[in-house]
Amino acid sequence: MLHTDCLVLNRSYFPIHVTTVRRAFCMLYQGIVKAVNEEYETYTFDDWAELAAEAHHDTVGVVGRVIRVPRVVLLVAFDRLPKRGIRFSRINILLRDRHRCQYCGRQLPRIDLNLDHVTPRSLGGLTTWENVVTSCHTCNLRKGGRSPEAAGMQLIRKPFRPSSVPFVDLSLKRLRYAEWKPYLNVVDFSYWNVELLP
Repeated sequence: MLHTDCLVLNRSYFPIHVTTVRRAFCMLYQGIVKAVNEEYETYTFDDWAELAAEAHHDTVGVVGRVIRVPRVVLLVAFDRLPKRGIRFSRINILLRDRHRCQYCGRQLPRIDLNLDHVTPRSLGGLTTWENVVTSCHTCNLRKGGRSPEAAGMQLIRKPFRPSSVPFVDLSLKRLRYAEWKPYLNVVDFSYWNVELLP
């Protein structure tokens, strides 16, 4: 149970990290975070330890008692989002392209998608954010080692280097705990509606 996940929020209740329950308990005990319940009430370690552990809550046993597992914690003194470098990786390209083939527009599961060099490497294309897109197997085979123009295909959207990456991969539908749902919906709304910097 101590190795399962706990969602970390900043003071604005915006998710910024996922940590282990073990680490969440350490931060809760040190006063770095407060535990958040289903009604958005916050608790110090002592207050959280006094709550009754009902049957539908995960628990851990400690000397002399059982304590509810916090699934969401709130940082006491942090209200900014961390600046993160965006790793040029397969998953981040899939996230940027929303798991959608950039040629035919179909949204598919990860297993049915691959990455395509818009300008093929055989023609001098580089492996960069601006030259790699998500494509389905059919479109990738159809395009082959040609440019989109030579293959009679058109990109839905020109590839670009994203200025930020979604905190959670919502497209994978990995909502692990019901307690996370209200906060992850905020991420979805904020990510797609935030004003982008040049």
